[in-house]
Amino acid sequence: MKFNPEEYRELARTDFEHAWNKGPEIIDPVGAGDKYPRYQYKSARRHPIAETTARLREAYLSLGFDEARVPLFIDEKDVYRQFGPEASAVLDRVFYLGGLPRPNVGIGRERILQIEGILGKSLGEEGEEHLRETLHAYKKAEVDGDELTYELAKVLGCDDALVVRMMDEVFPEFRALVPESSRTTLRSHMTSGWFLSLGAMWDRMPLPIRQFSIDRCFRREQEEGPTRLMTYHSASCIVAGEHVTVEDGKAVAAALLKAFGFEDFEFRPDEKRSKYYIPDTQTEVYARHPVHGWVEVATFGMYSPSALAEYGVGVPVMNLGLGVERLAMIEYQANDVRQLTHPQFFSPVFSDSDLAAGIGLREAPQTIPGILMAEAIQKVATVHAKEESPCSFEAWTGECCGTKIHVFVEEDEENSRLCGPAVFNDIYVEDGKILGVPDTKKFAKVRENGAAAGISYLEAVANLAAARIEEAACAGEGIRVQVKMAKIPSDVNLKIENYVMRTITDNNKKTDVRGPIFVTVRSVLDG
Repeated sequence: MKFNPEEYRELARTDFEHAWNKGPEIIDPVGAGDKYPRYQYKSARRHPIAETTARLREAYLSLGFDEARVPLFIDEKDVYRQFGPEASAVLDRVFYLGGLPRPNVGIGRERILQIEGILGKSLGEEGEEHLRETLHAYKKAEVDGDELTYELAKVLGCDDALVVRMMDEVFPEFRALVPESSRTTLRSHMTSGWFLSLGAMWDRMPLPIRQFSIDRCFRREQEEGPTRLMTYHSASCIVAGEHVTVEDGKAVAAALLKAFGFEDFEFRPDEKRSKYYIPDTQTEVYARHPVHGWVEVATFGMYSPSALAEYGVGVPVMNLGLGVERLAMIEYQANDVRQLTHPQFFSPVFSDSDLAAGIGLREAPQTIPGILMAEAIQKVATVHAKEESPCSFEAWTGECCGTKIHVFVEEDEENSRLCGPAVFNDIYVEDGKILGVPDTKKFAKVRENGAAAGISYLEAVANLAAARIEEAACAGEGIRVQVKMAKIPSDVNLKIENYVMRTITDNNKKTDVRGPIFVTVRSVLDG
């Protein structure tokens, strides 16, 4: 809260010790729901693929490579030009682009009558002609598909909803359309785009040309797996110049991996021997993964002059492609590239601390007097917990919601104590389990190895009592709040977030907060 610095300056000069002891007065009381670990500063999560891409981009730039964008749509004929005899096998792994054909919609007398029945009016000769012209324009691609409904509504002078009904009931050919494939493919290798780019620029720029592009590729895999996706990112580069050799590939690969702190990698001859590479230059780069062992992260080689000649390129070219997802797997020690890329489709993994942060209170006071009341209840109950009953102790006196009240912690029954034995249990998360445990030798390992939620049973009950007393005070009433045995979290005034409960049930863990609490708190109006 704000305070008067002059007041504290003068007080410190006259009585420093008193000024120092008054320091806590400037700090607002904190409700249980706003205490750590529920209250935290957290950095936003970066997606591992995006983060790895960003780091690779900076690494390439630091090595003197210019950033480029290469074509994504590759005509089938270019695949034959680049891959030669193996093009047919390559095309088996690519996605062809397709689309719906535009039907030639005929309008006979029967359809005109149907349309007029839907519109509730006659089209007339002029209206029929405008309708035919619009449908013909759509067929010739002069009207886009997403504009057809609007254009028809405009020429027919009706609402869009009637046009939608008309297209569904009068023109079934729209529903019967079947996609047709073109001869254009989605890029399966960055190489396909590099050949097109090299053909356009190799003799128009100073040599050597060093460029990189980090972008998405598409490959029609038979099945996705822990290390393989149908769409992935390739961090690819080319070095084109008269004196470029396979040693450029080794140097670039080593520099990129060292930028990520990797020293444990090796080069292996690639047995696949793609026809767009010069024989015996195609090389795989492997890095060690903690689970999968040696994982291929990159491939490089020298483009074949036969393939380069198809695009009129007359200098040697080294090409390197590095799999962003596979490198990210190593960086983040992931076991499954599918889970790394699309974590939303997998059960998230939370630490005990993460789960503890999701445990809070169901009810808590909302006013400063209510928060102070909860703290006072907790202090009095702590001091007198073992007092023999019947007994009653005043915990707090003050004004709450405009009502002056007295608050007591008490126990009416004879031969008992003010509080039950479980009142000092604390909430811990240990190995994914939510447990309410006392500070005893038996539960020492839970308290040592687990993550504290920062909530004791007494604190939870004190906040419950203060919240209900606060509510009663706002209505000008007193109230008695009693908590006996705890069997489930709500009995202890605990609120467990959905993600925590889902994690516990998904992993067959347990929640055990059972225990005798037996705390009674009563408020009475002053006077």
